[in-house]
Amino acid sequence: MAVHGVAHAAEVLYAGLFAQQHRGQEGAGMVVSDGKLLHVHKGAGLVQEVFHGHRLSGLPGNLGIGHVRYSTCGAPRAQNVQPLVAECADGAWAIAHNGNLTNAGQLRRSYQQSGAIFQTSTDSEVLVHLLADPYYRSRVRRVGRALAELQGAYSFVLMTRDSVMAARDPYGFKPLVVGRLGEGYVFASETCALRQIGADYLREVEPGELITVNAKGLSSYRFAEPAARGAQCVFEMVYFARPDSMVFGYNVHQTRVAYGMRLASEHPVAADIVIPIPDSGMSAAIGYSRASGIPLDMGFIRNHYVGRTFIMPETGQRVAGLNLKLAVLPETVAGRRVIVVDDSIVRGNTVRQRVALLRACGATEVHVRISCPPTRRPCFYGIDFATETELAAAHREVEEIRVCIGADSLGYLSEEGLLAPFKDGPARFCRACFNGDYPVEVADRQGKLAMEPGAVAVPAEDTSEERT
Repeated sequence: MAVHGVAHAAEVLYAGLFAQQHRGQEGAGMVVSDGKLLHVHKGAGLVQEVFHGHRLSGLPGNLGIGHVRYSTCGAPRAQNVQPLVAECADGAWAIAHNGNLTNAGQLRRSYQQSGAIFQTSTDSEVLVHLLADPYYRSRVRRVGRALAELQGAYSFVLMTRDSVMAARDPYGFKPLVVGRLGEGYVFASETCALRQIGADYLREVEPGELITVNAKGLSSYRFAEPAARGAQCVFEMVYFARPDSMVFGYNVHQTRVAYGMRLASEHPVAADIVIPIPDSGMSAAIGYSRASGIPLDMGFIRNHYVGRTFIMPETGQRVAGLNLKLAVLPETVAGRRVIVVDDSIVRGNTVRQRVALLRACGATEVHVRISCPPTRRPCFYGIDFATETELAAAHREVEEIRVCIGADSLGYLSEEGLLAPFKDGPARFCRACFNGDYPVEVADRQGKLAMEPGAVAVPAEDTSEERT
């Protein structure tokens, strides 16, 4: 997130980051400028934990950038929390990144062989070195030229002491929007952040576009032509984005309701109630109930003091988070045929625990419905399931998964159903995690810890845990 020309920028960034906490829970940070100095604060934890007490009062200025971390490259350690800040020959720069760079390993090795020193194990840091490189620093439109060297998925916000910038890769993998707040400007991953701070939505940052805001106002140019084949991440619509956001031009809640309605037509079953896995399965469950005529009820109760377990970095944390997160309402499910609707099954075996819990509480039948296709391939563009060994559907057919989880039936949304809501161009969505059709070449097909000191390119451990 970034703001320019906004009074008390730190407070505005805090509210915007808080609205986007669902996008990352490992760490948070912000950099704010008073026009002369960059003031930095960041740390591990949630936004309200990192910026407790009087932390915001120590961040004066009317422009800045902020970030919440969900690690898809680099271990969950303090050095990797963004924004990243570096003193270059022409002054200080700060950057924050959403996505994964598929050629970061190659660029990093090239700079290291030339004597460059890296402070983090994230892919994002290669942009800092490109910006500091004399080859780019001395050229017109240096930032755009540096960005053009990057491959993969990225939405970047950058800042100097007197300007902020926002850029999106030519494929448009990750969302990034621009809004107006008074006389100032705001950039955010999701429109829910704009609404939180009272900003007006203007438009998306276009693929291949770099926008700069400074004392002269807003200007932009294309550092790269938009890719002929778009690749917006459809998993944003399935799971990642908040339901009240507009992402890629579509309301997320309405899209998920449409998924549920399509799922009901593709996989009907006789049952007594439809129950969602809260919160990410709620919208699709509404749609399934609406289309099928089967009543919707609450079978699982979520403890809202536990965050999103999928974006916890380690298997143990995800399992512990899941055990604390959901409880069953026996009075709802006892003696009934139950349809359970969730957004996806990724790692696999916690859905079996849920099915077993429902049966233990008296459900006579349990039918599982998933509002996306089977996740069969790893993602290299910014979702943390980067090896096939993590994926329940990588080497199993649907019937095998059904037997494994102990459900009476299992139905996934078809790929055609996944794309059906997007009337203006369904081909512009990346579905590589479902069909293996990668729109951008991946130079290093390694896990997220590939840039850690002493890392060896070995397959990740088979965690066989479901995404929740």
